[in-house]
Amino acid sequence: MSLKTEALTGGFAEPVFHAQSVFKLMMDAMARPGTIQTVAPDATPPAPLGIAAGAIALTLCDHDTPVWLSAGLAKSAVPQWLGFHTGAPVTPEKAEARFAFVEAGTTMSSFGLFAAGTQEYPDRSTTLVIELADLEAGRRLALMGPGIKTVTDIAPIGLADTFPRLWTENRALFPRGIDIVLTSGNRFLCLPRTTKITATEM
Repeated sequence: MSLKTEALTGGFAEPVFHAQSVFKLMMDAMARPGTIQTVAPDATPPAPLGIAAGAIALTLCDHDTPVWLSAGLAKSAVPQWLGFHTGAPVTPEKAEARFAFVEAGTTMSSFGLFAAGTQEYPDRSTTLVIELADLEAGRRLALMGPGIKTVTDIAPIGLADTFPRLWTENRALFPRGIDIVLTSGNRFLCLPRTTKITATEM
């Protein structure tokens, strides 16, 4: 399939209905951090963007939401696909991005360059969507905070060992800071900035 064909296909079959469905899943996932959601709409974004990540992009990105893409995504048909289906402009500047998408296998050494919002407008921050090999069977992380009764465990495969430390630095900025969505294929979970994450022993 040519780059151009890839860019023009693979959107939602029923854009309004499917976007509403994914938006509801996102709200639920943000309200209950660590809960794995499965995207049913059959979005088929160009590789290496996953189904859930693509569905989130189709639902939440538009011409007013600059998007930053990691190197593998930027070199694929994803920028054209996003442009065609959402109108979202791709920016090389992390600080300008409202959404950032990262393909599996990319190491994040810092969240510091992404927009953390301001004290007055903490919502003007970047939401980081990270594709992983799997959301289960990896190193266990314990989540606590709003929306979690006591503790919720997640065990994603593919997060860097430094992730808990990077996240602690991000939480220290509250009410500023980034929010993160972890995706794998057609599944995702949300980590809002209010969530406390600690690495647990295997």
